[in-house]
Amino acid sequence: MSWFARCKTLNVAVDVGTGPVIVLLHGIASSAATFTNLFPLLAGSYRVIAIDLLGFGESASDANREYSLDDHVNALARTIEHLHLRGGFILAGHSMGALIAARYAATRDTTATRLILISPPIYPPVELLTNPVDRAGEVARMKAYRLLRGNKQTTIDLANGLERVSPIKGILDLTDRNWDAFERSLANAIEIQTTIDDIRATALPVDIVVGTADPFVLPAGIRLAEQYPNVTVRRIAGADHLIRPRTAAVIAELIEDSSSHTE
Repeated sequence: MSWFARCKTLNVAVDVGTGPVIVLLHGIASSAATFTNLFPLLAGSYRVIAIDLLGFGESASDANREYSLDDHVNALARTIEHLHLRGGFILAGHSMGALIAARYAATRDTTATRLILISPPIYPPVELLTNPVDRAGEVARMKAYRLLRGNKQTTIDLANGLERVSPIKGILDLTDRNWDAFERSLANAIEIQTTIDDIRATALPVDIVVGTADPFVLPAGIRLAEQYPNVTVRRIAGADHLIRPRTAAVIAELIEDSSSHTE
């Protein structure tokens, strides 16, 4: 069977409930467990769909893919088309899933009505960062990511150790099986990205939810996105990269507000 045939659609890890549709995209080396604290807040009122990203979870992988944002978006678009969603839907992504969601909204004809970008690692071109502290912050993150990509076993061991102590079980999944997807996604969808341009290009309302203690978020990137009139930023004091109960409550409130305005 060809790669295209196997990867025509991504695995839908969760599809439950009825009502307005919420499509959820997890981040790199993660799974639908990302949204563990959000699912109960949406139960009974929405149709909740969580999709395994290209190369992660039960979705197919391919050694010949670059795992660029466009590779991820192409697979996502095929999956959303296959779902035959009627009417509009809210598209919410966490971490790298947020970057994919923004790219999807900017480049595809879509019936999405709103974007919710949770903990998005928005790293603009360095020339857009005029503050030396902002520049240093982005350079440091890029150096750290290159170290992760260049040290396979150490990175896998680190991910497994973090998974063991995480309050959200199943949130980190990094093994030999999905290493190529991780390494290439990190290089070609996070280190190299189009997110600022994508946010500028979409006419959809965009809600950004970030924690002030998130080590993967570059505050300067959030500030650049915030300058566009369709973007609203919710900053959660002391919150980190995980969707803990307090962050989940903010997201659920945004979804409820979005749904009430589209009814």
